[in-house]
Amino acid sequence: MKKNYLLGIDVGSSSIKASLIDADSGILIDSASSPDQEMKIDSPLIGWAEQDPEIWWRHVVISIKKIISKLSSNDYEIIAIGISYQMHGLVVVDSELKVIRPSIIWCDSRAVEIGNKAVAEIGMEYCLNNCLNSPGNFTASKLYWIKKMEPEHYSRIYKFMLPGDFIALKLSGETSTTISGLSEGIFWDFQTNTISEKVLTYFGFDKKIIPGIVPTFGIQGKLTKSAATELGIKSGIPISYRAGDQPNNALSLNVLNPGDVAATAGTSGVIYGVTEKNLTDKLSRVNTFAHVNYSNDNPHKGVLLCINGTGILYSWIKQNILEGKYSYNELNNNAGEIEIGANGLLCIPFGNGAERVLSNRDVQCQFFGINFNVHNIAHLVRAAQEGIAFSFRYGLDVMKSIGMKINVVKAGNTNLFQSRIFQEVFVNTCNVSLELYNTDGSQGAARGAGIGIGYYTSEEKAFEGLKMINKIYPSENLVKKYQNYYNRWKDKLDFILNQ
Repeated sequence: MKKNYLLGIDVGSSSIKASLIDADSGILIDSASSPDQEMKIDSPLIGWAEQDPEIWWRHVVISIKKIISKLSSNDYEIIAIGISYQMHGLVVVDSELKVIRPSIIWCDSRAVEIGNKAVAEIGMEYCLNNCLNSPGNFTASKLYWIKKMEPEHYSRIYKFMLPGDFIALKLSGETSTTISGLSEGIFWDFQTNTISEKVLTYFGFDKKIIPGIVPTFGIQGKLTKSAATELGIKSGIPISYRAGDQPNNALSLNVLNPGDVAATAGTSGVIYGVTEKNLTDKLSRVNTFAHVNYSNDNPHKGVLLCINGTGILYSWIKQNILEGKYSYNELNNNAGEIEIGANGLLCIPFGNGAERVLSNRDVQCQFFGINFNVHNIAHLVRAAQEGIAFSFRYGLDVMKSIGMKINVVKAGNTNLFQSRIFQEVFVNTCNVSLELYNTDGSQGAARGAGIGIGYYTSEEKAFEGLKMINKIYPSENLVKKYQNYYNRWKDKLDFILNQ
């Protein structure tokens, strides 16, 4: 009897990862990623961030082939495919479904002023009450930038889509999107539960360029023969789940109900809490989107705090200052030898474009207090990890101010959350407990695919393979100690913001 496997694909801006899990046990069979080094983000001008969508597809193919090549027998069947993807990006294709220009990805800042003007002219009341967000530099604003600045490209657009929609297109040959995806692009009206006519009218977008809507869980298309040949698997496999990386990360951690909270600390850092309420921030420093299980009957939404400059700062130090001579584990161990506060060295980690939590300010990454007779590389790494954790605390205070209650945070045992130092700084600065699980985005996408084809009879069955591997609690003494260092860090940030 053949074993039933589920395939998950996670399309990040640093790499593509694929995972294969046993549908019945939920146990990971194998995973693979590509490329070995982080994918390049092109920045033709300051504040721009672009990637070629076809490169994502190339690494999807490589990742899946790595897994398939290691399977020792054919006594298995891949029964469904799920997709997780970097949020807020923009891909545009022509009538032949060819990419017109590089994708304007999530951390691109070029459309900030377009979004600011849109809020003023559409009205903040409508934006917050109906879209639950201001347009900012999200997908709608990026699309208008093309319309305004590249009319020759805009005139060729047949459909626009998010990065995950593009990968679904490559798999199935069909253009489609989801309600969750439209909400993250600021195209969804939560009061009418339809595409926002007001947003379309304001920007002058023809509704025809929006792909058809498919359910987040459900048959969204089937693997074509040509795609199957490229991937080395059989055709006809249903694509049955698709979600942005943060809603999907929440799913991967079984964060589905009001009060549940998930976190990631990869290229960017995110806290994502589930609520039934239409929680909004008047300054739009945190954002509310349709969650993976959003429906009229269960209006579950995710309140998202995003810090652009987290893991990318750590990677930048590793690759550019240290020239790749040390592994992340070595850096973490070195940072562990340095006292709390890094001997007075402070890091403001915001160096990856305009930060939503800073009201779309781009303050750059800055280090303060370097003493040539005291500080070394280990201090630099320690200060960077503390600065990243302090930025989480800064954003959590915003989330709490709009009504979120956060006591326990769940995260996959990946990226910065693998660092003992970062774990310590995070739980004690934010005064929350941290639960670490044996999962990641691609495994979450695989489980989502199983839910999408109705393979599981309950949520409990879908998450049988999810295991907590560690729980870290805040310490009363360390909470007080880190509070002092956080206050010093926040004073420096406030000084920068008030300049």
